Amino acid sequence: MTSCEKFLKEEFVSGIGYSYYDTESGIEDLVRSAYVPLRTWGGTANGIKMTCHGTDIWEYTNVSDGNEFHMYTSALNPSNSIFYNVWSDFYLGISRCNIAINRIPNVVGTGYLKDDAGKNARIGETKFLRAYYYFILVQEFGKVPLLLEENIGVLDEMKRAEVPDIYSSIISDLRFAADYLPATQTDVARPTQSAAQHLLAKVYLTRGSAVTEQRGQKTTDIDSAAYYAEKVIAFKGALLPNYDDARRNTNENNKDVLFAVQYTSNLLYDGNGNQSHLFYTVQYMTVGGLTLDNNYGQAWVRLRPTDYFYDLYDLKNDSRFYKQFKTTWLCNYASTIPTWSATYAPSPALVGKPKFAVGDTALYFTMNKDATTSQIESKSYTWRPRNKFTNRVFPEYQYHLDPFKASPSTSVGTLDFKLMWLSETYLIAAEAYGRKGDYPKAADYINVVRRRAAYKDGEIKPKQYYTYDGGSIADITKSTESSMEITTDKINSFEKLRDFILEERAREFCGDDERFFDLTRTETFYDRIVKYNKQCPAAVKTWHKLRPIPQNHIDRLKNAGPVSEEQNEGYY
Repeated sequence: MTSCEKFLKEEFVSGIGYSYYDTESGIEDLVRSAYVPLRTWGGTANGIKMTCHGTDIWEYTNVSDGNEFHMYTSALNPSNSIFYNVWSDFYLGISRCNIAINRIPNVVGTGYLKDDAGKNARIGETKFLRAYYYFILVQEFGKVPLLLEENIGVLDEMKRAEVPDIYSSIISDLRFAADYLPATQTDVARPTQSAAQHLLAKVYLTRGSAVTEQRGQKTTDIDSAAYYAEKVIAFKGALLPNYDDARRNTNENNKDVLFAVQYTSNLLYDGNGNQSHLFYTVQYMTVGGLTLDNNYGQAWVRLRPTDYFYDLYDLKNDSRFYKQFKTTWLCNYASTIPTWSATYAPSPALVGKPKFAVGDTALYFTMNKDATTSQIESKSYTWRPRNKFTNRVFPEYQYHLDPFKASPSTSVGTLDFKLMWLSETYLIAAEAYGRKGDYPKAADYINVVRRRAAYKDGEIKPKQYYTYDGGSIADITKSTESSMEITTDKINSFEKLRDFILEERAREFCGDDERFFDLTRTETFYDRIVKYNKQCPAAVKTWHKLRPIPQNHIDRLKNAGPVSEEQNEGYY
């Protein structure tokens, strides 16, 4: 992988055997190749369908692609190619990691691998990747084969390991990585010590969160989650002061990003690119005065917020909604500008005249639900209050929009896909302390995230603040930090803490590949989908918390056991 100065360049080498991996150059190429399967996940339809579709905060848009994930139809089955795409590529990455981990100690090097420090750092790097791949696999599929040794042949006998054993292996890998990875990296694609500590804290929290499920949880897990999260916080320090500072597409490699899947504008190395820019967009081109534009996105319309999700925001005080969601489009196409009708024209002289000009507001969303047809049609632009949102036209999540891609019609995106955020480290620490019963400390960490999400003194709020959301124009530049802070009464029980953290994670990470994991980790998957997603309660089942083992994998097993041994409940 390569891009400008920051990505890892994978050299093409032909006519070589596995003995190449006994050399320093061979190992370095092998380690670089171990990153490639990340692009099967972050920034792809695979990752988004397996984490965002059919949750409590995202619903379907009547577009056929991916509806089995939204609606839990019979197409969500072992033959679905999405599952095998991730499964096969992740095991490819695991295999590459296993070879590197096995061979690095014996390599005679003159560069980075010339001494034990360099070798341990590279082993830590590959153990981090192996742990990440297994962490996704165990959360999605439950019991999976646990392959930790080098194997360069075809495997046709693989028994699924128990979930506790998989978590133990993940934690062992990450503890090594946390000990030996450097604090900073010249190549930003490579994980740092903070990334390993963050992921370790998250894994401990995931294992320790289990109440009815058996993940091998230990009484020390929550303490460990807090410990490693605080090590990251101590090193990285405060969050960037404005939510937009961390998220905007012109500030990719900032301090809040702990680890990301790297993409580039160089099509030779970018493959299919980051395609996240496609999935959250809306069909703005159906609105008069608008046509396809790189700044507005290519309208695939795959994900729409649920009503529950909209209701999570304090629109007066929480700046994240209007930063995350695009609510204003400027006219870029004169030929389709709508004209005034005789019924709603401000004066007879304007009947049949264009409502606006190129560069003026063409489409505008507000969150009020009570607008009448007369009020809507009398505006000099297309106004869509919340009671007029449709499956095609609604506020657009905009942090994945990619104005740097080659053309408005290409699907190959250039932006990195962020997998780990410093703000999540704060929420991991908060939840860990809350689960320990230290609610004041939990509130302190939550409030770091919430104060950052507030409007700052001097920051101009959007027009909706004083026209529809209940704010006063006199307060248009006043800070809302104190209003965003919570007190311990919001989180002073297990249920209140769990639910508040789930809500805060929805607000903070709504456009990241996280929600499925949030729900399954907290054992709220079924209940929250039934309660908050109005589209799929009848179809979703408790066993949907795990995905089907890919049939391609089962079919190649030489001595497969009974289907109940090889496949997850509900899929046979």
